[in-house]
Amino acid sequence: GHGKCDCGKCKCDEGWYGEACQYPAICNLTRKKSNEMCKNSQDVICSGAGTCQCGRCKCANSEENGLVYGKFCECDDRECIDDETGEICTGHGKCYCGNCYCEAGWHGDKCEFQCDITPWEIKKRCTSPDGKICSNRGTCVCGECTCHDVDPTGDWGDIHGDTCECDERNCKAVYDRYSDDFCSGHGQCNCGRCDCKEGWTGKKCEHPHSCPMSAEESTRKCQGNSNLPCSGRGRCECGQCTCFPPGDNRVHGKNCECDDRQCENADGDVCGGHGICSCGRCICQDGWFGKLCQHSRKCNMTEEESRSLCESADGVLCSGKGSCHCGKCICSPQEWYISGDFCECDDRDCDKHDGLICTGNGVCSCGNCECWEGWNGNACEIWLGKEYP
Repeated sequence: GHGKCDCGKCKCDEGWYGEACQYPAICNLTRKKSNEMCKNSQDVICSGAGTCQCGRCKCANSEENGLVYGKFCECDDRECIDDETGEICTGHGKCYCGNCYCEAGWHGDKCEFQCDITPWEIKKRCTSPDGKICSNRGTCVCGECTCHDVDPTGDWGDIHGDTCECDERNCKAVYDRYSDDFCSGHGQCNCGRCDCKEGWTGKKCEHPHSCPMSAEESTRKCQGNSNLPCSGRGRCECGQCTCFPPGDNRVHGKNCECDDRQCENADGDVCGGHGICSCGRCICQDGWFGKLCQHSRKCNMTEEESRSLCESADGVLCSGKGSCHCGKCICSPQEWYISGDFCECDDRDCDKHDGLICTGNGVCSCGNCECWEGWNGNACEIWLGKEYP
């Protein structure tokens, strides 16, 4: 919005520059404020691969070869260049954010090795009984599946089998790597299915035969209005929910339906200090709004100043998926999965377990799960905190 496109290149209006006319010539931000806006998740300005200009990163060589890019210059496609041939992914794959994704029949960090079997045979060997490549839980390399092991300790993980068809996580009533919680402690886990001991039944051996109600009735009582027993945040036994992790009173309710952790930001502030949390939702004070009461209704910026801070590197306002208020993007509430400073993220990309994004034990941040304290794993499905009582 600050120039004209001429033969594939931007000719910027006066006062703006950059390959997409995204940088103002005069900056109204302090250096400290500008640098804060340029820090990545590790607090490194422009990932050490660019310079910060008025709150936006200008990546190294961005106007020449474009191999360093991203909001914080976090993607460096120079990592994909093969030292011997000088080609990206040796011409046998595509590079995305510094990683090579190889064509069928090729493998290696730079797609430099060719498989000795045909692509058809590779696919055949890696196809699981349900027809998916490595059960969508692993990577196929030359006909062999490498399973995505979620165990951060490096021990034998929950996912195994020739085609990663066995997922032991399905046997867990609560996600605790360090306690014997397979099949609720009342059965044996075999390739993701529970074989219950005598006296116990249910998908995870959670239902005692001595219970006066059936397993179906117990589950129904634990579900309430949720699709999952105990809202996916607790253990159901004979129609009663025990919310987990135990002792954390932020998860509560008859069916563990209230998760007050959803009111906290990454720093643990509840409703930004501008509201109160009620069953996982913020009720904001007058003058504040937003999911976490993070937006002030007052604004001391001009419309032009505000819009300049809401434009992404390609010059689009809030990626076309939100509105701009006082220099910050408010993403479309109709599309719950859109997030990010510029509404550039799709939270549907976050890992799920038992049908819950981040297993309900963390928040989805720009397509990746950020787990609550004590939780780990791609989908925050592993409890690493204190032992359960």
